Amino acid sequence: MGAGFVAPMRQVRAQQPLSPPTIVALENVPDGPRPQSDAIARQSIDDQPGPAQAGVNARFSEEQPESTQPSPSALASLPASISGTVTDVNGGIVAGAIITIEGATSNDRQTAVSSDNGAFQFANVRPGTQYHVTIAAKNLRNWESPALVLQPGQYLFLTEIKLGVPNSAVSVTVYASREQIATEQVVVAEKQRVFGIIPNFYVTYDANPVPLTTKLKYRLAFKAATDPITFVGVNFMAAIYQAGDVPDYQQGWKGYAQRVGAGYADTATDIFFGGAILPSLLRQDPRYFYQGTGTKKSRAFHALSSPYICKGDNGKTEPNISSLGGDLISGAISNLYYPETNRGVGLVFQGFAVTTAVRTVNALIQEFVLRKLTPSARQTN
Repeated sequence: MGAGFVAPMRQVRAQQPLSPPTIVALENVPDGPRPQSDAIARQSIDDQPGPAQAGVNARFSEEQPESTQPSPSALASLPASISGTVTDVNGGIVAGAIITIEGATSNDRQTAVSSDNGAFQFANVRPGTQYHVTIAAKNLRNWESPALVLQPGQYLFLTEIKLGVPNSAVSVTVYASREQIATEQVVVAEKQRVFGIIPNFYVTYDANPVPLTTKLKYRLAFKAATDPITFVGVNFMAAIYQAGDVPDYQQGWKGYAQRVGAGYADTATDIFFGGAILPSLLRQDPRYFYQGTGTKKSRAFHALSSPYICKGDNGKTEPNISSLGGDLISGAISNLYYPETNRGVGLVFQGFAVTTAVRTVNALIQEFVLRKLTPSARQTN
C-alpha cells in the first residue's frame, strides 16, 4: 500500500491591506474615445469657457479657415479631465459614492456621484494645479488619491480605486462539514510525491485530520493503484525478480510478463484490502499520521507501532487489523496465480512477515525523511 496524507484547514481572514492606487494618464488625446459616466459633476470653477475653450471653439468655427490652429497660449490652457470606477476590495461595483476633487483653494472644488456602474468623470480640470480626489461611500472606508497635477489637455483615468471595510468590521469565519474538510485533505494528499514523482498519498501532515468517508478511502486507493508511477515500479521490480528467478516462472518475455502481472495483482489487492475495503468495514483510517514533534525516541516509537496500531474513525487508537489483514488477504489471493512451488500457507505467512517488516521500515523513513523530500508537504505547517 502506498504512502498517504491530509490537508490543512483554510481560514478565511478579514480584509487584506490595500495596494496604493495606480494612475493611468493619457497625454493629449482629445480625439480618442473616453469612458462615459452617468455621474454629474457640479462645476464650481470656470462657469464660462476660458481661453482654452475659446481657442478650441475657434478651431471649429465656420468663420475660421480650416488651416487655422490654436495659439500656444490657448493650447497651454486646455482643460484636463479625471475619471475612474469605484469598487470595493472584492472588486464589486460601488454606486452612489461621493467623489470630491479639491484644488489649492476652497473655490477650486467639484463633486460627483458614482453611477450604477461605479463610474465618474470630472471635466474642465485646471492644468498645472495640484488636486486631491477623495471618495466616500456608506459602510466603507474613505479613499484618497495622492497629489495629482495634470498637463494641458491630459485625460487621466484612476485605477485601483478600492474602498475597504472599516476596521471595526467583524471577522467572518467559514465553517465546512467534516466531509468537505476530509475531501480537501484527500485532494492535497493526491499531490504529495517524493521528489515530486513517487506517490506519497497515504500519509497526513495535518495536525488536526478528520476521518475519511468510505468514498474517500476508495478514491485514495484507486488513485494509488492506478498511478502511472505504480506501474513503473511494478515493471522495475519484475525485472529484478526476473534476474533473481523468483517466483518460479519461466525466463524470457513470457516469464517477465507473468511477473509483471503477479506484481501488479499483489500491489492492487494489498492497496484495496488494506487501504479501502477493510478500513471501510472496520471504520479505521488507513493513513500514516505524521508526528513531526517531540523527542526522536517518541517519534521512532510512533513510527514503529504504526503497522500494528491505527486510528479509528472515532479518533481512538485501535489494533491495525485493516493493514495486517490486508497483507494476509493479499498473500492468500496470490496462491491463485503464483506457481505451485510458491504456494502454501507457510509461504503466505512468510510473505506477510516480510511485508510487515518493510512497512515498519517505511514508517520510520516516513517520519524522519520523506517529508523533507516531498515538495508539497514542505509547504505545509
